[in-house]
Amino acid sequence: MEAVRVSKHEIVVVWSERDHVFIADVPDLPGCRTHGTTRADALRNAEEAIALWIETAKEFGDPVPGPTARVP
Repeated sequence: MEAVRVSKHEIVVVWSERDHVFIADVPDLPGCRTHGTTRADALRNAEEAIALWIETAKEFGDPVPGPTARVP
């Protein structure tokens, strides 16, 4: 079984009627967006995308935004 990273960044998952997939967007990380055929796939893909986004930002010396709390 593959280990899943759990990010503290918000992940917004919505159904795309046009594309017939779930779209996962990470508002804290510009351009960090992915999709999956199921909600679970989209979330799993988003966790991987977050890790890659952060790794790339660090590699280039770019700042990495912290997670923004949107829930009180």
